[in-house]
Amino acid sequence: MHKTFVSTAAYLGALSVALGAFGAHALKAILNPEALAIFETAVRYQFYHVFALLAAGMLYNYSPNKFIIWAGRLFMAGIVLFSGSLYALVYIKNAENLGLYWVGAITPIGGLCFIAGWVCLAIGVKNHAPILPMRHRDRL
Repeated sequence: MHKTFVSTAAYLGALSVALGAFGAHALKAILNPEALAIFETAVRYQFYHVFALLAAGMLYNYSPNKFIIWAGRLFMAGIVLFSGSLYALVYIKNAENLGLYWVGAITPIGGLCFIAGWVCLAIGVKNHAPILPMRHRDRL
């Protein structure tokens, strides 16, 4: 198991739930529907990729290779760049700071990180023979 990926997934999962609740209750009264939809997209993609990061961390136990490592790294980068830029965009739109809308241009880079992470995960699982399952290793 890749403990860094699993623990990071746990913290990001907790943050996803907290942000989702914050958006559903506190931000709903403050944000316009467009900004709220952007915020909800950020939370949704963050939460989806928490599970992807968790999977990468657990799969590393059975097939430790560079593609699984890169998958986890790319999922974390995607969460920061994709969801993070959307959170920043919501803040900027709400603050009406028109000079910083370029932050939205970072979002597709995060999306590419997500896509690359999924591809790395697929390659890492498909092209690398798994090591002995843990129950067999314990007997050696």
